[in-house]
Amino acid sequence: MESKVMKFYSKAGNNIILRVIPGHFATVHSHTNYYVDMTGLKTRRSEALAVAKAFVQRLPGDTVVDTICCLDGCEVIGAYVAEELERGNFPNMNQHQTVYVVTPEFDISNQMIFRDNVVGSIRGKNVLLLLATTTTGETLRRSLRCIGYYEGHVQSICSVFSAIDSIDGMKVESMFDTNDLPNYQAYETYDCPMCREQKKLDAMVNGYGYSKL
Repeated sequence: MESKVMKFYSKAGNNIILRVIPGHFATVHSHTNYYVDMTGLKTRRSEALAVAKAFVQRLPGDTVVDTICCLDGCEVIGAYVAEELERGNFPNMNQHQTVYVVTPEFDISNQMIFRDNVVGSIRGKNVLLLLATTTTGETLRRSLRCIGYYEGHVQSICSVFSAIDSIDGMKVESMFDTNDLPNYQAYETYDCPMCREQKKLDAMVNGYGYSKL
């Protein structure tokens, strides 16, 4: 499977490289014909910094960000986003004028939660939501509901790859979208043409990686 890796370069810069593998893949909410590999962008310092700089350059200068909420293992990118926001003198309402970088927890019923020791960085805060991949938008909706439950206010949404350009009236900023991937398709699990053709699944995937079947 790894021998099929394809590379695509972001319009934001040639140092932002998306690696994808064509095939038949299952996510929690859909089946897709590409596995979008974020490993390098999330774990290599130089690539994570390049993504962070590109996202911050797209934010209006008066965007208030108190907290960055990271999903899909985006903490390295999130830390660099926080650094770039502070370096660019973006406003925030935190007492010490520094940006929080937090990650929600998923409990045994797969509900997204923030523990009591972390919730202070969400409640009443202006939040930038940062994800690696957005396919159907279901994870985004869950995140928005969760942050709203804890009385946070999502001001911006950034997803390194996104198959949607907005959700609930909010723009989703991305480094890559479906126009960058030839014939990218995502299907409901009950309506997948590859399944109807009895094409074997190559792997189960989520924001953290893949497990071959």
